Amino acid sequence: MKAAAAIDDLTDAMPDGGAKRRQIMDGARAEFLKSGFDGTSMNDIARTAGVSKGTLYVYFSSKEHLFEALIREERQQQAERLCSLAFDLGSPREVLTNFGCNLLEMMSRPDTIAHVRTVIAVTGKFPQLGRAFYEAGPLYGATKLAAYLSEQARLGNLRVRDPERAAWQFLELCQSGMYKRVLFGMSDQLDRDEIEHGVAAAVDTFMAAFGPN
Repeated sequence: MKAAAAIDDLTDAMPDGGAKRRQIMDGARAEFLKSGFDGTSMNDIARTAGVSKGTLYVYFSSKEHLFEALIREERQQQAERLCSLAFDLGSPREVLTNFGCNLLEMMSRPDTIAHVRTVIAVTGKFPQLGRAFYEAGPLYGATKLAAYLSEQARLGNLRVRDPERAAWQFLELCQSGMYKRVLFGMSDQLDRDEIEHGVAAAVDTFMAAFGPN
């Protein structure tokens, strides 16, 4: 991890470091989505990105390092977009409903599902890749949600003794009966009506447990 971070710092300092790194990551994303982690080689990535293999190794020391960088960037960007305005306005019921619907819509997109399947497939061999996905995505979102729940409890709008546990419980409630069906190929994608009905049931259950007296 320290060596990978040092390479990142070095390449960011190059005159065209940011643009070339972006070019490589875009090529890597296309290859990983097409062929999966094991089916993709550094030669494939270099060819798709339009760079030499030597240039590729200047920016990323290994395929694992490249995939981890891609995971962290994409999951963090998605989580930040999801959370940026999610907790600003409305009652807890309104905020949780909006957050849950946007979360399920994002999680069930075909490109997101493909990314998750790829990460699951390689985590047994490369656990750092699973950790990268977890930390940049689910953990980031749960931490932001827990902070919101804690503040609402302080204001008397919710009765939450353990905000972190409650945050994870809400996230699981939102996925209940829907997400795994898409993840395991039983459905291609969730439509908005199905998401809204499922999240409404999740919010009802959550508010019954944690709503104000």
